[in-house]
Amino acid sequence: MQTHSSSVVAVKATRALAELTERDYATVEEFERDLERNVGALKRANPSHASLYNALQDVLHSVQGEADDLDEAQELTLATIDRVVETVETGKRHAAQQAAATIEDGQTFLTHDYSSTVMEAVELAVADGAELTAYVTEARPRFLGRKFARELAAIDDVEPHLMVDGASGMFLPKCDRVIIGMDCIVEETLYNRIGTFPLVAAANEVGVPVTVVGSGAKVVDGGFRFENEIRSPSEVMLEPVEGIELENPAYDATPVDLIDEVITDEGVIEF
Repeated sequence: MQTHSSSVVAVKATRALAELTERDYATVEEFERDLERNVGALKRANPSHASLYNALQDVLHSVQGEADDLDEAQELTLATIDRVVETVETGKRHAAQQAAATIEDGQTFLTHDYSSTVMEAVELAVADGAELTAYVTEARPRFLGRKFARELAAIDDVEPHLMVDGASGMFLPKCDRVIIGMDCIVEETLYNRIGTFPLVAAANEVGVPVTVVGSGAKVVDGGFRFENEIRSPSEVMLEPVEGIELENPAYDATPVDLIDEVITDEGVIEF
């Protein structure tokens, strides 16, 4: 969860539930109770991931109370896991395809953090003949932007520039657009890696359009309550310091009215 996008986390967590079908249970009820316990534990591991929540809830609701015996419950669990994983991966792939169609040859974009969907969109655009310039923030304190920049450097026809988060205002005027991923959108708020809000606000100030890309499963109307993750203070400062309270939230909240468009597998949402 510290080094991968939320879609990847959702897939890995969902697939992990398959291990339960290899355990011994006396009854279908015992299996379902264990499935519910493990789904709950995985959701609690990161309550900020809407895609994780939705994927695990889908498995639980599709299996619980639907089988007459243990064998049927375990077979249904495996089939549901395959379906849910395919849904997540297909949504992510289609969102990337929709976004790639909006990336033009010669475009310069700025991105923040690491989004596997944005990365796939860039790869598709380049494969279609686009030559691009990318400005990438480090995404402190875990520096996931460095991973993004390294992967961009391995793509022909992409010129990546890596910068500290606070430098985005200086380089935004060089950019045609901002393209970022998302953790989730709940009602009128985008939740994404810390540093997204000031970046989007700065882009609005200088007139650079902002595009958010992600699976439609991350756009949530109800049933999910976002809970921010507060990371270890040691990520900010290794040495303990008396008299200073270290703050290290993982995500911030950006009003969607600061965003120009959200591209998902279901199409483009304009604000």
